Amino acid sequence: MADVVVGADGLARCAWGGSTPDYAVYHDTEWGRPVRTDDGLYERLTLEAFQSGLSWLTILRKRAAFRAAFDGFRIPSVAAYGEAEVARLMADAGIVRNRAKIEAAIVNARAALDLPAGLAALLWSFAPPPRERRPAGLADVPALTPASTALAKALKKAGFRFVGPTTAYALMQATGMVDDHLVGCHVAAAAAVMG
Repeated sequence: MADVVVGADGLARCAWGGSTPDYAVYHDTEWGRPVRTDDGLYERLTLEAFQSGLSWLTILRKRAAFRAAFDGFRIPSVAAYGEAEVARLMADAGIVRNRAKIEAAIVNARAALDLPAGLAALLWSFAPPPRERRPAGLADVPALTPASTALAKALKKAGFRFVGPTTAYALMQATGMVDDHLVGCHVAAAAAVMG
């Protein structure tokens, strides 16, 4: 499979972004775009944790249900969850019903509330400087980096769960801390024109 594919709409995308209509929309409008709000970053962190061991497409297709189930990922709301909410979430067929991940989402909301400068400040403090060159192919895109390893360590130290270096790097990619759109991708081309 080529690393960049041209879709029926004539747009070149990173290959994963052209594999389904759901991925195309996510790739074109969201992946790699900066997210700087605490709640927005908490949502992404939570969804990346739920994705662990599953396909991102599964999570993406359940995203509306996750948002409804987790009060729009408002950190103070989720931080206040108790056993009744865990039971409600475990019974919700619209989301991934994994008790450890549900409990981690609640613990992580509480940990986010305890961060003196907020979640966005912590996460973005680990954003590496922009690369000099955009990745030419998937082989140039790492699964983890020293920055994602340091971020995962800092999050764990702050009490977060389900945040290993690979999950941290996926979060960095999804929220624009790193830009891994490949050379030839229309999103990369647009960024070059704007930047």
